[in-house]
Amino acid sequence: MRKWAAFWLVALIWGSSFLLIRIGVEELSPFQVVFIRTGIAAVGINLVLVLLKKRLPLDFKRLFPLIVIGIGNTTIPFALITWGEQSIDSGLAAVLQSSAAFFTMLIAHFVFFDEKLSLKKVAGLILGFLGVLTLASRSWASGTLVVNELTGALAIVLASLFYAVFTIYSRKQINTRYEPIVVSAGAMTFAAISSGILMVLAPYFNGEPATMLVDVSSDVLIAIGLLGLVNTFVAYLMYYWVVQQLGAGRASMVTYVVPAVGLILGVLILNEPLDWQIIVGAALIFCGIAVVNVSIKALRRMANRSAAVDALAVETGRN
Repeated sequence: MRKWAAFWLVALIWGSSFLLIRIGVEELSPFQVVFIRTGIAAVGINLVLVLLKKRLPLDFKRLFPLIVIGIGNTTIPFALITWGEQSIDSGLAAVLQSSAAFFTMLIAHFVFFDEKLSLKKVAGLILGFLGVLTLASRSWASGTLVVNELTGALAIVLASLFYAVFTIYSRKQINTRYEPIVVSAGAMTFAAISSGILMVLAPYFNGEPATMLVDVSSDVLIAIGLLGLVNTFVAYLMYYWVVQQLGAGRASMVTYVVPAVGLILGVLILNEPLDWQIIVGAALIFCGIAVVNVSIKALRRMANRSAAVDALAVETGRN
């Protein structure tokens, strides 16, 4: 019971990240949000690493993959999502970000021999692609293209592509060479360093300058503090525990719940609109994910098992 409670709690926490980001970008620059978020998480995870008497590799050859993951799988997608949420709703960002599952599947087809596309996967890809197109169609208002909304949506999709590419990279390059907590500590550390550098350099390249924290409202400070401490640090530790308790396959299903949570929270807390494009687009993406991941044979086994239990209950009732 506790392990499934932790599963749903992680889904709720990660789903709320899009809400907290949307609040944060009201007063902070995108790179500043990413730096504060990853900085808090990096400190926390490295403290855990010390308590566990583990450490990051010191030689550059073993450290390099962690640097790549930190930048490619954290800094860049975090920045793209944060920048995108300056112009689109948090719920829409949450749903669009779920397209990472389709990118991962497509790239894995060309990289791994055991991840080839099947007819079922192609059907899921088509549904997911139609869902993304439906959501992108919201950028057309009365026949006029709303550029800010479209670029914001494309930034989220691009972030999903980065997640997919570097998830594949992680599996191919790291595999069992490092413990998960070491990978997280290294990646988050280099994500904090790189996002901090980008935050400082951004104004010199026509980017948005960082805001002095003394000028930031308490609501935004609380939102960003929660984003770093709870949504990035604590939730990652909880997720590793869930993986140990439920197995990687079941634990990974949390990524299918997160978009729905993000969409619902955006509507309930930020009063974001829930129009037909979001409903249809989200339904198509979720159906695409379900088509890819749900096994007909497994469903039949569950149905047969349920029927057997019902038959036994009837038989027992007769005796």
